[in-house]
Amino acid sequence: MLKIKAKKRVKFGKSINKILRFNNKIPAIIYGGNTSKKNIPIEISHDKIIHLYEKKIFYKNILILIDKKKKIVKIKDIQYHPFKNQIIHIDFLIIK
Repeated sequence: MLKIKAKKRVKFGKSINKILRFNNKIPAIIYGGNTSKKNIPIEISHDKIIHLYEKKIFYKNILILIDKKKKIVKIKDIQYHPFKNQIIHIDFLIIK
């Protein structure tokens, strides 16, 4: 299973997301499971994600480590920049 480290976000909004992307991070969110009433906003390293994405192993089950908590997820949606080789947002869905 693929493992990714993430950090929980505390600040939100368009300008915060732009700052994250400028600092080579991807804003993301985790939906579903016991978090259906409260989604988990996270940030992930863009370099790590793009490397895994290019290897085509990115669509398997993923173990996300968030502040010592483990979540098993699948990718629900990926948003891309229109002309740069850049992922701008990822939606994850909890499967366990």
